Amino acid sequence: MPTLTASSLVPSSFRDLPSVVWTIFAGTIVNRLGYLVTPFLVFFLAARGVTGAETSYVLGALGAGNLLGPAVGGILADRIGRRPTMLIGLIGASAAQGALFLAPGVWTMAAAALLISAAGSTVSPAAYALLADAVDSERRRRAYALFGWGVNIGTAVAGVLGGYLAARGYWLLFVVDAGSMLAYALVVAVRLKDPKSAKSVDDQVGKPQERKDGIGYGVVFRDRLALLLLPLFGVQLFVYSLTEVALPLAVHDSGLSPAVYGAMAAVNAILVVALQPFATARLSMYPQLAVQGAGGTLIAGGVALTGLADGVVGYTVSVVVWSLGEVVVAGIAAGVVANLAPAHARGRYQGAFSWTWGLARFAALTLGVAMYTTLGPSVLWWTALVAGTAAAVATAALTTRVNARTAHELAA
Repeated sequence: MPTLTASSLVPSSFRDLPSVVWTIFAGTIVNRLGYLVTPFLVFFLAARGVTGAETSYVLGALGAGNLLGPAVGGILADRIGRRPTMLIGLIGASAAQGALFLAPGVWTMAAAALLISAAGSTVSPAAYALLADAVDSERRRRAYALFGWGVNIGTAVAGVLGGYLAARGYWLLFVVDAGSMLAYALVVAVRLKDPKSAKSVDDQVGKPQERKDGIGYGVVFRDRLALLLLPLFGVQLFVYSLTEVALPLAVHDSGLSPAVYGAMAAVNAILVVALQPFATARLSMYPQLAVQGAGGTLIAGGVALTGLADGVVGYTVSVVVWSLGEVVVAGIAAGVVANLAPAHARGRYQGAFSWTWGLARFAALTLGVAMYTTLGPSVLWWTALVAGTAAAVATAALTTRVNARTAHELAA
């Protein structure tokens, strides 16, 4: 009878990743277990007597913070280090949770919401950069896939935990959310260290190159390949973000209860958590951008299928399709961006990628909802299909250029 060991429980695609990656994975799960306030923010604001129009100010501030935080986080990660940036973001977001709960009016709530998202979103560029520091280019996709797996595990549990706690008092959501951030900050403070210097030739030329590039985002703006890829990733992320924004609207307009949307979220979480490690292992042998293109097409098709659904079965089919796409693309975009970045600018490249993510979500919340409510749902679903598929194909078409760039960097 074979002996069951801890390593045998780890999916094979992740077994050779270093302890830094696993520490960030564990801390991410702890942090996402407390991702409770944002999903229930509308209900909390209603309980505090905030009107529908006033709620839009708070939600708008929350979205705006996701545009500010990644840009600042990328610069800080390269300037003061990955670990200090993560600590600033986690502790700042935790304090902002308390400020939001205690805020006496709409504008103070909006200010606190802005701080929550801005501080919280500074963490990702630094964490992504630290992952890139810890592993070579061949393993980066798997490291980022593991990071995303941790996000999904924590979020899936948080969805159940949030409903349970909200029924017993919204203050519990804030306590657990802030506490999880502080717990992750403790993990960062105790278990993580910034690399003292780069481990390769990058370090020998890093100082002169850093002086040439400065401390801002000019290094990214001068990278033509990055400027091609980031908008394409942004379009695909916009289409994916519609699953959080337009899907609940469609479920509501079909006359179904909020419980149906909750069930769809559960289907997504179960599929991603169960399949992602195995998909990462199976697909790692294929060109990354070709896989990204295939997964992006699945996501676009799945989101578009929402327009054909009029019952639980139809919505389930659409969720299964785009969830499979999510499983396929896991870790690829962040890994490609990391491989394009010079060692001294990894934080800023990941900041640009995280900013693209934030912009995509903000566009889904604003442009996506506007298209759905004014032009009609069918226009939004067709836009998602055409734009998402076109961006996926264009991304795959850049495979040769990205491979040539990566080979050149390795040779250098």
